Amino acid sequence: MQFDVTALEPATLVFIGTMIFAFVLAAFVMAAAFVALVFVGIGKLIWTIVVAILMALVHGINHLWDRLVHHASKVELPSDLHGQSGSGTGSYSRVALKDS
Repeated sequence: MQFDVTALEPATLVFIGTMIFAFVLAAFVMAAAFVALVFVGIGKLIWTIVVAILMALVHGINHLWDRLVHHASKVELPSDLHGQSGSGTGSYSRVALKDS
């Protein structure tokens, strides 16, 4: 038994065609939305990784700087470097710096 399309009214054919077009259009919109969500997710993942790397880098620099400052505070100056009183009005004494 074959289905005879010519037996349908033109209004029925227009309705069926409209529904097929609506389903195709809806599928396209859903596929585009899914692709957009995938791109947003990938972008968020990349941004999270970049932020984590930068925060780890800043934390490492701060940690190294803290270690350097604590180490420098424990180092005793040689006896040939003494504070000098300066002619300035500041409250800090002048320090003679030695070349490395």
